[in-house]
Amino acid sequence: MSSQEPAKAPPFQPLKALRAVRRLMADPNDTRQVFIIIGALRGRASERIFRRFVATPVGARVLAERRQLLPRLQDEAALEKLAQDTLGGAYLAFMRQEQLDAEGLVMPSALAEAEDLPPEMRLVRDRVRDAHDLNHTVTGYGREPLGELCLLAFMYGQTRNPGLLFIVLAGMRKRGLGPRARAAWGALWEAWRRGSKAGWLPAQDWEALLDRPLAAVRADLGLSPASRYQVLAASPPCS
Repeated sequence: MSSQEPAKAPPFQPLKALRAVRRLMADPNDTRQVFIIIGALRGRASERIFRRFVATPVGARVLAERRQLLPRLQDEAALEKLAQDTLGGAYLAFMRQEQLDAEGLVMPSALAEAEDLPPEMRLVRDRVRDAHDLNHTVTGYGREPLGELCLLAFMYGQTRNPGLLFIVLAGMRKRGLGPRARAAWGALWEAWRRGSKAGWLPAQDWEALLDRPLAAVRADLGLSPASRYQVLAASPPCS
């Protein structure tokens, strides 16, 4: 399939998403449910992301080269040579601190997404998936529950994928109405605004950015500090 003929949008499946979010709330480590929710509610979000990606210079090069991001992120020997204040150095530190593997999301997404995508759309989808922990690194959101929700709110501001918003709202249901819950809503609102205003992460040339200072990458992306989130993250429990 050519870039001019994206796959037909999948049907909107709210009941499937609701069942998946219940399973996710019961077991937050069941990452497969995240992909099921996003797939069930995304509508034409994937098509919009694909078309926007193709229209960018970086996207055009990635598709022309059939470039895969995952092998670059798995090359720890190369990442170890980078300074700690670079994006790649900070990413490696984040992955080791959280005991993560760059390939960690591949199997859950494969199990959740059974549709037969055209090769070009699959390449873009995989690149967005594989950049998830780079997104954590560059946005400054951690992997504790609020950090994950803030990253999803940020990415909703970037992609308008309804599945992301659904997970955020579901994740906030159990927080009640106390002062900390209100502060968490403030952090999520801030995350959405940051995502809406920042440079578009799906079409970044991550391979070229890994050896650049993290502060410079954030400045180029127009990423303001996640002030409200940082206050909560500095005053545990941030859950």
